[in-house]
Amino acid sequence: MPLFAPLTNQVRPYAWGSVTAIPALTGAAPTGGPQAELWLGAHPSAPSLLDDGNGPRPLDRLIAEAPEEYLGAATVRRFGPRLPFLFKVLAAERALSLQVHPTRAQAEAGFAAEEALGVPPDAPERVYKDRDHKPELLCALSDFEALCGFRPTAATAALLDRLAVPALAGWASALRARPAAEVLPALLRQALGDGTGGPGGPDRAAVLEEVTAALDRVAASGDPHAAPCAAYARAARDYPGDPGLLAALLLNHVRLRVGQALHLGAGVPHAYLRGLGVELMANSDNVLRCGLTAKHIDVPGLLAVTAFEAAEPAVLTAAPTADGDPSEACFPSLAAEFRLSRLRLADTGVRIDRADAPQILLCTAGEARLSAPDGPSLRLARGGSAYLPPTTVPVRLDGPGAELHRATVG
Repeated sequence: MPLFAPLTNQVRPYAWGSVTAIPALTGAAPTGGPQAELWLGAHPSAPSLLDDGNGPRPLDRLIAEAPEEYLGAATVRRFGPRLPFLFKVLAAERALSLQVHPTRAQAEAGFAAEEALGVPPDAPERVYKDRDHKPELLCALSDFEALCGFRPTAATAALLDRLAVPALAGWASALRARPAAEVLPALLRQALGDGTGGPGGPDRAAVLEEVTAALDRVAASGDPHAAPCAAYARAARDYPGDPGLLAALLLNHVRLRVGQALHLGAGVPHAYLRGLGVELMANSDNVLRCGLTAKHIDVPGLLAVTAFEAAEPAVLTAAPTADGDPSEACFPSLAAEFRLSRLRLADTGVRIDRADAPQILLCTAGEARLSAPDGPSLRLARGGSAYLPPTTVPVRLDGPGAELHRATVG
C-alpha cells in the first residue's frame, strides 16, 4: 500500500438528487439525471476504487485482504477488519425520506430478528441491513435546509394555530396539555395512519390538501412561521399525498450556512431538504423511515427506536484542534467511528500525522498537493479525494487557498 492513493468514487443516482451540484464539484460532465450522493469509502454496496500499484480495485476488498495495512492495528482492534466510517458528498434537490437510526443494541436485536425470520437482505420490507448503529454528521458546503428533531411542543402548537387547519386543532391542544414523551408518540402514530384516528385517518388525503394550502398561505405571509412553512410546502410538492408531511410538522426546521453542521444521534427523526454538504457516518445502512418516501415504513419498529424528546437542535461549527494548528478545525462528535475536520491551507502548508488510523481527504475548494519526503506526490483538484492508511512517515499537504475535509476515526 502506498503512503496515499487517489480514490475513484461511485455516484448514487437517487431520485431526490441534484442534476448539477456533484458534477460542479468534481468537474465531471452532468449525466442529465439526478446525482444524489458521492460515496467515499469501503461500503460493500458502493466501494471506492483504489490503485495500489496493481490497477484499481474496490477498497473493501483491499481492506479484507490486508486489514492492518489499510486500517492499522488499533482500528482493527476497536472495530474489526472494516473501515468504520462512510464519507459522502450529498446533493439534495428534493427532500430525502424522513428517517430515524437505531442504537447499536437496537440494530443488533433487529438484525438478529430479521435473520431468524429469513427476511432476504434485499427485500423491500427489510429494515436492518447490518448490526451497527448509524450516527452521522452533516456539514454544509452550500446553504442547506433540514428537518431535525422534535420541535418544543409549545412552538409546534403555535405553528398549528397559525395554519388554522381544523383537523389539526386537536393536535395543538394535546401538545399544550400533555408532556412531549406522551403526546409525540401518539401524534406520530396518527400522522402515519395506524388506525388510531386523527388527521392520518380515512380523510387523510383531504387533510393533506388543506394542510398544503395552509402552508402556502403562511409561507407567503412573511411572518416568523413563513420559512418553515415554505420548507414543508416544498416537501409536500415533492411527495404529493404522503403522510410524512404531517410527521414533518412536528420537527424543527433548520437552515445551515456554509461551514455549519448537524450531528444526528440514534433516535432523532430527521430529513435533509435542499443543499450540498459532506456527510460522515458510521459504516451502516440501517434506516427506519417515517414518511416522504415510497419505501417500506414499519410504524411499530419506528416508534420503538424514536427518541421522543423535544428540543431545538444544536448547530455546530468547527473549533481549532487541540494542537493549536490554525489550518485545521474539527467538528464535535460523540461517535467513536468518525471524526470530521476542515483544513484551510496557507502558504506554509500542513503536516499530516495520523499514525494510528486511516483517513480520507476530500478537496472541496482550490487545489492541493500531497507529498512525502523523497517520495511520491499526488495532486488533488476540487472534488478529488485520497485514501491515507496509517503510517509513521510524515505527509505534507500544500496548496495556498485550498480547502479539504478530512475524515478519520474518532
